[in-house]
Amino acid sequence: MTSPNTPESEPQSVLELRPANVPVTWLIKNGTPSIQYRTIRDIVGFAVEEPTFHGLPYNSRTGIQLMMMQDAFDGHWPGGMLTVPTPNTLAGVGTIIAYRRLLELGWDPESPALACTKRLLFRLLAEDDDPSFLAEFRPEVLDEDLVARGRLILREAAAAALAQAGYENDPRLRGAASRLTEPVAAYLKSPLSSKPWMRIGNQHVLPPEVHAPSFHLLIMLAHMPHFRSEHHELMDRLFHYLSQPWPRQQPVQQVGLHLLEQPHLVLGDLLPTRNVMDSDMPSSLAWLEIIARLGFLDKNENWTRLLDRLLGDRDRKGIWHAPRSVEMPDQIPSWSWPSMPLVDMWMDEEEAKRAHSIEITFRLGLIASLAGRTIEVI
Repeated sequence: MTSPNTPESEPQSVLELRPANVPVTWLIKNGTPSIQYRTIRDIVGFAVEEPTFHGLPYNSRTGIQLMMMQDAFDGHWPGGMLTVPTPNTLAGVGTIIAYRRLLELGWDPESPALACTKRLLFRLLAEDDDPSFLAEFRPEVLDEDLVARGRLILREAAAAALAQAGYENDPRLRGAASRLTEPVAAYLKSPLSSKPWMRIGNQHVLPPEVHAPSFHLLIMLAHMPHFRSEHHELMDRLFHYLSQPWPRQQPVQQVGLHLLEQPHLVLGDLLPTRNVMDSDMPSSLAWLEIIARLGFLDKNENWTRLLDRLLGDRDRKGIWHAPRSVEMPDQIPSWSWPSMPLVDMWMDEEEAKRAHSIEITFRLGLIASLAGRTIEVI
């Protein structure tokens, strides 16, 4: 069985893909309601129309708590837009990442809570000049360069959330996708993309004309297969860009008169080695899923090898167990925070280990399916 999410026109794999066995029965028996639902829908590939299955995601304690924290009038959450909450809690969660977490939990985009936030996200796409929409990106003193930077980040993040929700065919999102990818496509064509740094004092920084893709932009493209099929040149250049080594320098960019950290920018391959992957398993899995959805994973020997190693960490029953080298850091970046955990966070250490085993077993099955591997249900 192959993933239905890849258009026929996308490039075919250049590597031999191993089949992946997935312990579907075990996941349904042991997983949370959201993992049960997504295993059936996203790995097995069954349409989940029966009321019994359709209601499963709404039994998630995390989802219920997130809904209770939302402002039901305008769809906001209390933490601005992209604020990552306090570790192991949901306190102070941002609106866009809370919305994406509910999507990851399997909530219907047209359910009342998410439909309310959808209107807000489309206003961000329209570049609404209401300063309150900048949330945590609103500068203390009016600065046009900082305002423009904040609006761009939030536009990309809103586009990613709406694409993940399945609104690819909405002309507002398609128009925004075209506007957002145009400067990135021009940058990837230019010599600057291979040598983007300039020196200011004793620091190497990115000049203002660098329009590197962001994690949010990659998530948007990952969930817009038809848009990708219409932009072959962009996707080819993006694959080669993401395959290049990530530079040692941190992404600091000149923005007007300011030198600002740009942690949302992607400068190359996030996962060059197994050690890097093991140091932040949630973000590593989120990266592999993005790469798989883009149709890139099976074209890159390194990413294919890393996925095979993760699959090799499973036991005979297909259940993943964490090697000693694997870390689950408390602080996770905003782009990857929504994807994990899909289990409830209120648990002791032993329960957490078992929860990670369930969650990553599911995520590996999903990534393998998205990468086009034959899924053997066990």
